[in-house]
Amino acid sequence: MSDGPLIVQSDRTVLLEVAHPLAEDARHDLSVFAELERAPEHIHTYRITRLGLWNARAAGHDADQMIETLERYSKFSIPASVTIDMRETVNRYGRLVIERSEEGELVLRSTDLPILTEVAGAKRIAPLLIGHPTPDTFLVEPWARGALKQELVKLGWPAEDLAGYTAGTPHQIDLVEDGWHLRDYQQQAVDNFFSGGSGVVVLPCGAGKTLVGAGAMATASTNTLILVTNTVSARQWRDELLKRTSLTAEEIGEYSGQVKEVKPVTIATYQILTAKRKGEYAHLALLDAMDWGLVVYDEVHLLPAPVFKLTAELQARRRLGLTATLIREDGREGDVFSLIGPKRFDAPWKEIEAQGFISPAACFEVRVDLPQADRLTYAASADDERYRLAATAPAKLDVVRQLVERHRGEQILVIGQYLDQIEELAETLGAPQLTGATPVDERERLYQAFRDGTEQVLVVSKVANFSVDLPEATVAIQVSGSFGSRQEEAQRLGRLLRPKSTGLTASFYTLVSRDTVDQEFAQNRQRFLAEQGYSYTILDAHALQTA
Repeated sequence: MSDGPLIVQSDRTVLLEVAHPLAEDARHDLSVFAELERAPEHIHTYRITRLGLWNARAAGHDADQMIETLERYSKFSIPASVTIDMRETVNRYGRLVIERSEEGELVLRSTDLPILTEVAGAKRIAPLLIGHPTPDTFLVEPWARGALKQELVKLGWPAEDLAGYTAGTPHQIDLVEDGWHLRDYQQQAVDNFFSGGSGVVVLPCGAGKTLVGAGAMATASTNTLILVTNTVSARQWRDELLKRTSLTAEEIGEYSGQVKEVKPVTIATYQILTAKRKGEYAHLALLDAMDWGLVVYDEVHLLPAPVFKLTAELQARRRLGLTATLIREDGREGDVFSLIGPKRFDAPWKEIEAQGFISPAACFEVRVDLPQADRLTYAASADDERYRLAATAPAKLDVVRQLVERHRGEQILVIGQYLDQIEELAETLGAPQLTGATPVDERERLYQAFRDGTEQVLVVSKVANFSVDLPEATVAIQVSGSFGSRQEEAQRLGRLLRPKSTGLTASFYTLVSRDTVDQEFAQNRQRFLAEQGYSYTILDAHALQTA
């Protein structure tokens, strides 16, 4: 017990005193196994969850280390029920093992026979088992490896998957380190991934997740399927692989709505995998078109629900998930854990910033007032209309204009959710707009114009949230967003974190209508950034006019 910044409570919530001198160190160590739930100005609330503890265990942290973190920073003694529960929860990971028998059959094994008997008799697991050859093993249906892991996580007994992977068709891939090399944390991420088998690497936007993917591909040197969010992202992956590896254009295929190429390294979009024709997934043949030895999931936190089902059938392939955040707004973190794999590596954003590999950023929330007439309209509206009214408040237009003027000469992204708002912003600022309706070639042209400085302001929809490399962007003005999406907040700030040749600190502004659901959603979105050590400065829109 010490005069630390934490209070650990018996319901497994942890309170962090933000102003405490050790708050930043405590936040850094706590984030290994606890999730931030609320982040108001003075006291942040974390929760210790089963999945958080299992992910930490899979990444190499044991219960003693996690409990020692709590003891080091806690003001008061840790409730005994919390330490006991943490030890028992961590100890559940790996008590069951999925492996291959000498005959090559898939088996579920445990030396703890009561646990094995318990899970084998579970209603949703029993149909996946086809024999009981020895007291400590059950035979598993060959196709059921993924489904079994999903059900075991739901029962609270996550299995360690040691059943191995098909090597895939060998295909030589080398890194071409011409004036660059994998950074230490990138190499560690690759090493941790291979030592664990499959799983997820969590790195900030701009910290080189694509290079981790390239490093994994070079280590595996096998046919590789890369799944990405959109066609622009697919082409950025292709360009980066051509630049960083020995792969040639003839070895890399694009499989999207526009092009259908299958090559030793194939980059496909999530949309094409989930496209249906006559009620059936039309492009499932891609999953078996080549003998893939590695499947890379870019932005794994955005994995569409149907791809989980397809991934359940890909358990014999080594799987690498790349993301800036494991948060999923649909609550399916457990499916990422069981089907892609547990977290193998996680580098906190501020730690990478301190090493100079991502740009520092200042975050601001600018609050605007709704005029009296608009407030009355808002008050009388249905719940589903209120956010749109607050998010598209006309008062935000003047604030955007002022902020663009304040940062004249910098590369500025103005980000909105609603097409009519985006159109109005583009017209007001005299800047090009980029939405889902913008053709891919035009998107790439506008992105390139922004990169080379020909265009200094871009007005964009959520299509620019993900996998878009705009390294010289120094300002983002978020006018409206997807309700309370924490992952979106992370991605939008991520547009600014590529290190700047100018050395400028990035500025991230969120415009919020005061005393509305817009403000409530903003508080939820900011939780993820607070967990990463960023704080928001609250500004009043009126103050901008006099600043």
